[in-house]
Amino acid sequence: MTDKACKNCRFISNGPVCPNCKSTNLSDDWSGLIVIMDAASSEVAKRMGITAPGRYAVRVR
Repeated sequence: MTDKACKNCRFISNGPVCPNCKSTNLSDDWSGLIVIMDAASSEVAKRMGITAPGRYAVRVR
């Protein structure tokens, strides 16, 4: 099974439901990968509006 990115929060997972926001609005068409280890102290996470650690797509189509 391929990784999919959530169109709502950009979280990357391989299931049918996003574990971050519980949405089923997922896409196979995404690019760029950012891994957030500590969302509280990450400047990138703050700029992207990310509050939970994990793998995120930069762009989801």
